[in-house]
Amino acid sequence: MYAMGMGRCVSCQRIFGFNPHKVPSIRLNGVREPVCRDCVKDLNAVRVTRGMPEWTIHPDAYEPVDENEL
Repeated sequence: MYAMGMGRCVSCQRIFGFNPHKVPSIRLNGVREPVCRDCVKDLNAVRVTRGMPEWTIHPDAYEPVDENEL
């Protein structure tokens, strides 16, 4: 069986599905908050213009996870 995390993107507030172990996130008040694929792409564009390294998106970040890995 597989499972998928569901949550609200910390940036755009859209609800999306993700692998909770692989999804890019931002830590706010000590809590990991997920970032959707579109926002990671937008944030990477800003990071490049500021000379910062891009965030890497794991290939499984927005895919279901084997329930045994939870």
